[in-house]
Amino acid sequence: MRLRFILSGTWDSLKHNGSMILSVMLVTFISFLFIGASGLMQAQIAKAKGDWYSQVEVVVWLCPDGASQAATCAAGKAPSKAQIVQMENTIHSELGDSVSKISYESREDFYKDTFLKQYPNGVYQGRTLTAADMQDSLRLKLTDPTKYQVVSEVLSGRDGVEEVQDQRQIFDPVFKILNRATVVTVVLAAVMVLVAILLTGTTIRMSAASRRNETEIMRLVGASNMTIRMPFILEGMVASLLGSLLAVGALSAIVKLFVTDWLAQTVQWMPYINQSTVWLMAPALILGAVALSALASTVSLRRYLKA
Repeated sequence: MRLRFILSGTWDSLKHNGSMILSVMLVTFISFLFIGASGLMQAQIAKAKGDWYSQVEVVVWLCPDGASQAATCAAGKAPSKAQIVQMENTIHSELGDSVSKISYESREDFYKDTFLKQYPNGVYQGRTLTAADMQDSLRLKLTDPTKYQVVSEVLSGRDGVEEVQDQRQIFDPVFKILNRATVVTVVLAAVMVLVAILLTGTTIRMSAASRRNETEIMRLVGASNMTIRMPFILEGMVASLLGSLLAVGALSAIVKLFVTDWLAQTVQWMPYINQSTVWLMAPALILGAVALSALASTVSLRRYLKA
């Protein structure tokens, strides 16, 4: 009987308070759209890092034939095959726990497989370069890509090594930009959540004030505080539920239109989030919106409808 009464009161309130439902729904939609956007951006960063960091290598550039600015290349000659084999043995013995794979790339292979793909005519800064102008290199796969410094300390400064380069440095500026954008969206989301809590509480309290006569009659006939408050709390929860569903739908549309159908087709070298990322995040967004609304409504009504 009590449940039927509460649900009936909630339904009547929803029918007669369309403006309240709309305002709570919209503020929840905007707030959780920002929260979802920051979550998706962080998921995109994590996906890109996981994919890129599993592929990047530490490149040990060996001394070229001729002049070099590195003190370790003062001899002016590239390391011999025997010296390269000795260097590989050193890496195995001193960095066996950090390096999972060593690949040797000759200057000819680098010129054919990498340089000519980037510069098809072999012209770089006004000069036409050949394989003789390239350098041999050792490419190291690390068991932990973040342990670059250990490898650098062991190999830098050795005779025959011109430079030790971590390919992660190419991606770090991109990740810094994305991380800063995430911070901005998180701050905006936090502000919007605060606004949503305040607006939801205020709106529910105004709804209760407009029905003060009804609540007084309910109190006189012996209705408990929880029975009186529950229709208003459910009213706010329904509005927040609708707003969060709108937010999830908008995030799904954004990912499809701007990521899957456009960005992923234009820039194909980066891994992207997809619809499954949105659906994995959706339950947390929906439950979070409903829980925040229930909390805001309960706190707001606790004092207003206090017996």
